[in-house]
Amino acid sequence: MNLKYVSLVLLIFQTTALVLIMRYSRMESGTSKKYISSTAVFMAEIIKLFTCISIICFQNQFKFKDTFNIIKSEIVGNYEDTLKLSVPSALYTIQNNLLYIALSNLDAATYQVTYQLKILTTAVFSVLLLNKKLKSFQWCSLVILMLGVSFVQWPSNSKRGNINLSFSGQMIGLLSVLMACVSSGFAGVYFEKILKGSSPSIWMRNIQLGLFGSVLGLFGVLVTDWSEIRKSGFFQGYNWITWIVIILQAIGGLVIAVVIKYADNILKGFATSISIILSSIFSYYILSDFIPNTFFLIGTTFVLIATFLYGYTPKPSNELPQ
Repeated sequence: MNLKYVSLVLLIFQTTALVLIMRYSRMESGTSKKYISSTAVFMAEIIKLFTCISIICFQNQFKFKDTFNIIKSEIVGNYEDTLKLSVPSALYTIQNNLLYIALSNLDAATYQVTYQLKILTTAVFSVLLLNKKLKSFQWCSLVILMLGVSFVQWPSNSKRGNINLSFSGQMIGLLSVLMACVSSGFAGVYFEKILKGSSPSIWMRNIQLGLFGSVLGLFGVLVTDWSEIRKSGFFQGYNWITWIVIILQAIGGLVIAVVIKYADNILKGFATSISIILSSIFSYYILSDFIPNTFFLIGTTFVLIATFLYGYTPKPSNELPQ
């Protein structure tokens, strides 16, 4: 019970803090040079990889030879399973890069609400790839979710704080979120399909993901930003805020692994709702890049209702008395 609520608090903190601090780190800050987002994605993968290796090493009482043999056996010995993880790893790497693009062009509150469309994409891919049967109230929740996100994106004449969010920039941010939702939905369902009937721990799976993620992340750095890195260096624009963003992104998958193990769908929906509300409050009062309007409030209410409704598990009405 304690671990259930600890995981809940961890999820709320990680989700809210990542979005808000990343948004702050991507806002215009005078003449200071921005860090290159592709390098931050790569560093997050490296940190996640070494964190999972450290956890497995701890589980083996810091017997480094045994730890090495276990990792080698799972990665090289079961190379076919390892190669299967290249697909979700590539999608997660793309998703992490899209996150930076989205939060460079959208306020934290709008991003948080819109990103809940990943519930819809996950549901669709679950039906297509896992033959999952959705209940009628879950289909209803998906309709409510789409309505809610539509309301949030409804054009408004109100100015959004002291940060000038251009229409073209908002469109880029919106498209980035939508692409991230598709990537998240497919990668999550594909990963779930691989996990079914497999013996390796979630930490070993994250090592496999981290290996591919590191290689793909480095490839993205070299392809998209090599000229800029040669000019001003790999860690240009880095400061303590940048490192907080990287660490929060690195531990995101690990926090979700803990939540999946200890928390139920209702608690996860509750955590998501709190995160959206906190992001909206901080975006308005602290970042000053967001002013809520009627459409946003209506849409957010719909999204919160849909989140709870989709994760709701009704008790069977035909239970026999014990």
